[in-house]
Amino acid sequence: VAPLVPVQVSLISCLLKLCVHSFKAVHHPPTATHSSWKALCCVFTAIMVTHKEFETAGKVPGLQVWRIENLDLKPIPKNLHGSFFTGDAYILLYTSNAPVPSYNIHMWLGDECSLDEGGAAAIFSTQLDDFMGGKPVQYRETQKFESTTFLGYFKKGITYKRGGVSSGFQHVVINDINEKRLLHVKGRRAIRATEVEMIWSSFNQGDCFIIDLGKDIYQWCGSECNRFERLKASQLAISIRDNERNGRAKLQMVEEGCEPDAVLEVLGPKTKIAPATPDDEKVETLNKKKGALYMISDASGSMREEVVAQTSPFKQAMLSHEECYILDNGMDRNIFVWKGSKANTAERKAALAAGQKFIKDRGYSDKTQIQVIPAGAETTLFKQFFSDWRDKNETTGPTKAYTMGRIAKVDQVPFDASTLHQSSTMAAQHSMVDDGSGKVQIWRVEGGAKVPVDPSNYGHFFGGDCYLILYTYNLGGRDMHIIYTWWGQKCTQDELAASAFLTVKLDDSMGGSPVQVRVTQGQEPPHLMSLFKGKPMIIHSGGTSRKGGQTQASSTRLFHIRTSSSGNTRAVEVLATAASLNTNDVFVLKTTSALFMWRGTGATDEEMKAAKHVEMFLGGNATPVAEGKEPADFWSALGGKAEYQTSKTLQSCIKTRLFGCSNKTGNLSVEEVPGDFTQSDLATDDVMLLDSGDQLFLWIGNDANEEERNGTPKLAKEYIETDPSGRRGIPITTIKQGAEPLTFIGWFQGWDPKMWDTDPLERIRARF
Repeated sequence: VAPLVPVQVSLISCLLKLCVHSFKAVHHPPTATHSSWKALCCVFTAIMVTHKEFETAGKVPGLQVWRIENLDLKPIPKNLHGSFFTGDAYILLYTSNAPVPSYNIHMWLGDECSLDEGGAAAIFSTQLDDFMGGKPVQYRETQKFESTTFLGYFKKGITYKRGGVSSGFQHVVINDINEKRLLHVKGRRAIRATEVEMIWSSFNQGDCFIIDLGKDIYQWCGSECNRFERLKASQLAISIRDNERNGRAKLQMVEEGCEPDAVLEVLGPKTKIAPATPDDEKVETLNKKKGALYMISDASGSMREEVVAQTSPFKQAMLSHEECYILDNGMDRNIFVWKGSKANTAERKAALAAGQKFIKDRGYSDKTQIQVIPAGAETTLFKQFFSDWRDKNETTGPTKAYTMGRIAKVDQVPFDASTLHQSSTMAAQHSMVDDGSGKVQIWRVEGGAKVPVDPSNYGHFFGGDCYLILYTYNLGGRDMHIIYTWWGQKCTQDELAASAFLTVKLDDSMGGSPVQVRVTQGQEPPHLMSLFKGKPMIIHSGGTSRKGGQTQASSTRLFHIRTSSSGNTRAVEVLATAASLNTNDVFVLKTTSALFMWRGTGATDEEMKAAKHVEMFLGGNATPVAEGKEPADFWSALGGKAEYQTSKTLQSCIKTRLFGCSNKTGNLSVEEVPGDFTQSDLATDDVMLLDSGDQLFLWIGNDANEEERNGTPKLAKEYIETDPSGRRGIPITTIKQGAEPLTFIGWFQGWDPKMWDTDPLERIRARF
């Protein structure tokens, strides 16, 4: 189909306005039988499949975000991902290539978005799903009630800003020195910052606030807020500085009672600060026993519901591929709409509207989440309600299988730096300014100065060091610059300070024109990864921040290779012992006399391809070693055969879940850690619950209080007993910080047993 011409766009706009006025998606969804609505949807479906924004959808791993503007889709630049205007509606698409291509579509509605914008978002969500063959999982998200899947895309937190398109508000101006706003930061796992009125009465002693004055950003900490909340608020403040201000703002931490004059000048004379208050909205993530299953059909000419089962757990055989179903978990504010692969087109296209009607008919909160799931792409939360779930070609139990839906392979569209100026949306669509083929210069921070890195070593980083990466590319005949400041997880505070100073100095020497991006090890953006020509980022142990200079490489070295869900591959040097191995990944082992490439049974071809680059760097041809067929000299090089992470659930890509158990809000509660969790998500002042499918771990932080230590085992028991899938009798292992077994640390890449030797809060303060 040819691209749309202006006349078609005008016609589509008119039809869309008719659709959204009929739809009233936010609070007044239509009945699924409304004939005019169905007719409009059919017309709109027929003519909108070639929307220009769909052309790049899902072609690169990672997140794409659009905002509804004038009933059309407008892409949001990557550096503004995670910021949402409360008066707007958004569409998000997340693409993952591991282990197989899978896609999530999220429709996000702000508290103050108009009915027209909400309706347009619902229609575009349905259109995008249709364009991608009906295989993505669709989510309906509302402000402050987002799913953990959604929150997982924004590990540093999300920000709610006042205003929206309908009020005439446009996108944030980067480096706006006149910015003045106050953000109230809430949460320990899912971090949310809400814009509030810039007055003293907005503050309280139990939370952190971000006072954003453009050139200066202050993180204000109430006298009763705890260390982990300070840590998470700091990560968000750093993200605002680095992304919205491109690193040009000065960031300071302020304690209650020590406010500087600049803050007092904006807020006026300080008044009494309100005491800490418990959260009004508790996040309850323990599974519930109750669930109901309904079949929905329009076989009689009008959409109807039929009860299949009143309570869970259900049997997978209850689902017919000829029909669509609603799984009602409304007491947890969750509704699942399952689309059978052979259900008729009308039923499949009406899935989202049917879910919204279901919510309204039962009087559920309009904040209830909706997941629209095609057969074959069932999520873990959906499958947990079935006692005998089996995925196609899977023979493992219901808690061991997690396979996202497949979709026809989409060839990646090549980037063309020479034509970027002809497409104003290309950079935003691909999260890339170009294809990474520009000029790269890298310096390592040594002794307070920057020392050039040999170009032959580009792509190699030391976890104990800091680096400056200057990237230069041409756009429309003009040279553009980006400065990436990379911080290793084990770099010293002196190097952190020196790298920040050297970044500013380099920026000043170039007239202040470069964009500055600060990057922490393990959080590298796609464009930075592209600078190494498809090779993995290799992170070595040690660095120059040691007495005597460069750390000498060990005679025996082991590299852990893992591909993330967004397609980025890293090779991290770990302790050369058998305990470091993991059945899910690839490892390259070098000794003085041999080189081995070990492949775990759950490893991917992409990880094997990345391992070839590590092999080339280490020299020689590696001997391939399959798990279970290791030669004696392989074990000898690792100090002898020993236990390592061999969980079979890891091989079948279960959605392992991590929860924090805390009574910081006054009551002992459980909250899930969203997204791909890391070792740094283990809060030392909490008890954490790790669910690996066939085993449950209780991790006790050194600073957890007695109520958390004593009350969490009961929560863990309840968690298992109320599992809707009927899972029973799995072992519960209690472990303490610093004494983690292999079966626990195997779920974390590059586990560092010395991470807590230094205070995490002090480490992040050094980045201010």
